[in-house]
Amino acid sequence: MKIICDWENCKEVGKYKAPKEKDNSKDFRLLCLEHIKIFNKNWNYFENMNSDEIEYFIKSDSTWHKTTKSFSSSDNFFNILWNNALEDKLNIFSSSNFKNFKNNQLSDKDRDALELMDLKLSSNWTEIHKKFRLLVKKYHPDKNHGNKKYEDKLKTITLAYTQLKKKFGKK
Repeated sequence: MKIICDWENCKEVGKYKAPKEKDNSKDFRLLCLEHIKIFNKNWNYFENMNSDEIEYFIKSDSTWHKTTKSFSSSDNFFNILWNNALEDKLNIFSSSNFKNFKNNQLSDKDRDALELMDLKLSSNWTEIHKKFRLLVKKYHPDKNHGNKKYEDKLKTITLAYTQLKKKFGKK
């Protein structure tokens, strides 16, 4: 069964998706080629927005329209998550080699962060920074088609890097 174009009085086959509203990409109608061209020509996402609203939209688009906070902020989600993750209340890390780390001046959180980034205990800031850049490139959502698994992995790596930056970062 063929789907008919959703344009008024059209009997052609509707193959092309057109959104019904600008902020809901899941709700769409199907149009034929002729009508999708008309629709696209007349489509203006920023219609009924003033210049301040357009500027805000474009600026927030750089962070995928998610709120951001400084990493040093005490209520920063990543900071809270990292501090709770490293306490290991659920024994998530107990199966790994955390107990085999040699005793030195590193805190447990620093050791956990180094292991999470697959670095040696003797790593210096240059090695940490280099590894972080490599991991960011590997797990970045743009490179992995927005895969949530990689996005979560990147968040954890960023938290580990932030922890190590406190200890090893340039002052």
